[in-house]
Amino acid sequence: MRPRSLEEFVGQEHILAPGKLLRRAIEADRLPSVILSGPPGTGKTTLAHIIADITHAKFVRLSGVESNVAEMRRVLAAATNRLRTAGAKTILFVDEIHHFNKAQQDILLPDVESGNLRLIGATAYNPFFYVNSPLVSRSQVFQLEPLRVEQLELLVDRALADKERGLGNYNVQIDNDACRHLAELSDGDARKCLNALEIGVLTTPPDAKGVIHFTLPVAEESIQQKAVVYDRAGDAHYDTISAFIKSMRASDEKGAIYWLAKMLHAGEDFRFIARRITIFASEDVGLADPEALPLAIATQQAVEFVGLPEARIPLAHATAYMCRAKKSREACDALNAATENIESEQTQRVPEHLKNKHFPVNPET
Repeated sequence: MRPRSLEEFVGQEHILAPGKLLRRAIEADRLPSVILSGPPGTGKTTLAHIIADITHAKFVRLSGVESNVAEMRRVLAAATNRLRTAGAKTILFVDEIHHFNKAQQDILLPDVESGNLRLIGATAYNPFFYVNSPLVSRSQVFQLEPLRVEQLELLVDRALADKERGLGNYNVQIDNDACRHLAELSDGDARKCLNALEIGVLTTPPDAKGVIHFTLPVAEESIQQKAVVYDRAGDAHYDTISAFIKSMRASDEKGAIYWLAKMLHAGEDFRFIARRITIFASEDVGLADPEALPLAIATQQAVEFVGLPEARIPLAHATAYMCRAKKSREACDALNAATENIESEQTQRVPEHLKNKHFPVNPET
C-alpha cells in the first residue's frame, strides 16, 4: 500500500504541493541531501523511495539502530564505485539517523560533501538537537506533519480499492463511523491506521455472501488504543509540558486539563508534572495568591501518597486552581533583574548599616 509517486502521496502539501521547494527540487533532480523530521507514520520512508524512483538513483537503506561502521563503509565505497564506473547515483536513506553516534555521522560527511551520494536522513526528533551540526549544515531540513483525519480516511478508501498492493481482492464493506474511528485514533499515523485496517479485514469472517463487514466494533477491536505521539525523552515531551504551562499562564483551564490528560495518557511521570505545577505556583502565581504554593506542595505529597491512577485527581485539582488564580511574576522578575546586575556589573560591597555589628571586624586575639 506504499505510494509510488508524488501524485499518490497523501499529506505534506506544505512541502510537496506543486510549486513547493521540495517538489521542485525532486522533479528537477536538483535535490541536495535532506533530513526529514516528523512523527511516525507521516511518510518519511515512502518519500525517500519516491525520490529515488523519480531521480533514477540506487536506493540503499541503513538503520541508525542496527547498522555499524563496517556496513556504513561498505555502502559508501559501493556508492563511490557506482558513480565512477557507471555514473549511477545513490540515495542513502538512514532511518532513525539520530541513533548514529557522532563518529558514525562524521563518516558520512566526506561523501555527502563530495556528492558521491545523496543522504536522506529520517528522524522523529528535532535534527538541530540530535544530528551533528556539520551534517545538518550540509542538508536541507524538511518537517513532516501528522496526517489529518480526512487524509487517513482517503488512505483507507485507497487501500480497500487497491487490488495490487492493498486489500482490493477482499470484498469489504466498511461503515463510515468505523473508518472515522480508525482515522481519529491513529493520531496522524498512516502506518498505524493501515495496520489496524489490515488486521481487521484479515481476521473478520465474511458473511454468507462473502462480504466482510468492517463495523465500528471491529474498528475498536483492531486499533484498541489511541496512538498518542509522545516520547518522554524527546521533543513531544518538552512541547507538551510547554503547552501545559502556557495554558495555565493564560488561565486556559480547558486547555491545561487537556494537556495534562495527554501527558498522563502517554505515561508521563506524574512526579514530573507535580514538580512543574510547584514551580508554576511560585514563578507565575507568586505574590498574587500566597495559597498557590502550599497547594502545589500538598499536591506533590498527595500524588506520592496515593500513586496512579488516583494521582491524576489532585493533579487536575491543582491545575484548575493555578488556571483560576491571579498571576504575579514580581518576585521572579526581581530576582532575575538582580541576577543580571550581578553578572553584568561590579558586585556591590555590603553597606556599613547592613553589616553584622555583633562582632568586631578585626577581633583582638
